[in-house]
Amino acid sequence: MSLENFKIFKDIAQTRRISRGAAMNGISQSAASQLIQHLERDLGVELFDRSKRPLALTEAGKIYYEACRDLLRRYEQAQAEIESLKAEASGSARIACIYSIGLHEMARRTAEFQQLHPKARIHLEYLRPDKVYEAVLTDQTDLGMLSYPSQSRDLKIVPWRQERMILVVYPSHRLAGRDLVEPGELAGERFVSFDEDLAIRKALDRFLRDCGVTVEPVLQFDNIQMIKEAVAIGSGISILPEPTVAEEVKQKRLAAIPFRGASLARPVGIIYRRGKKLSPTAQQFLDFLRSRA
Repeated sequence: MSLENFKIFKDIAQTRRISRGAAMNGISQSAASQLIQHLERDLGVELFDRSKRPLALTEAGKIYYEACRDLLRRYEQAQAEIESLKAEASGSARIACIYSIGLHEMARRTAEFQQLHPKARIHLEYLRPDKVYEAVLTDQTDLGMLSYPSQSRDLKIVPWRQERMILVVYPSHRLAGRDLVEPGELAGERFVSFDEDLAIRKALDRFLRDCGVTVEPVLQFDNIQMIKEAVAIGSGISILPEPTVAEEVKQKRLAAIPFRGASLARPVGIIYRRGKKLSPTAQQFLDFLRSRA
């Protein structure tokens, strides 16, 4: 049986007239009658009680009717979703990222997404965390990506991933060759950190304080790139998210050492304005990012 034949049976069952069901599907009454006869012969049961006018379904007919209706509904739903995907693949979305996510990962993720959907266009913008919030709340962008997302009644937060925080040192530093390091070994070290108003700075200060460690602050910046450059030239050490230093470690410009027995991670989330209807492209890009968290 084809989907077309399932529909013919369903229409006949709903209208309770072979002639009406045939007309709805552009076939003759004779062809519709033959279809029902072939179907009943294949199933080995009668689907209609022909002693009644208009036609009435038998118990077997009722079961078959429900099955046909469900199958056709699922097929129609699949068609609608496929059409939606077509729309998603040809639209655009605006994404605002903090530098440490945008520069080191989002360019690659965007390229992967656009390979899957060549007609889609993702517009990336790199901003400070406060500007990401502003862009999302004022609809200047569809999605925002940042670390330590703040709860708000005006924002929907989608947790993305937890990034392990590790010690980062220049290659000739005394700890550079270690597999693990104790937090206490950082005591007295020259430390390159983030600006005091950033959430990641507050998290690092809390971590060092909880470990009873006092470091010597020497420089502070508002982005990871500048911190990495300062560490690479020997200005001090730092604690950074592991994914953000992978390339420099590979190039041997920096050395990265995990902490022994310390659980320290940077939460990264995706935000959008609560109540906002995301465009098809923005929704699919969000789903794409979540699948690759």
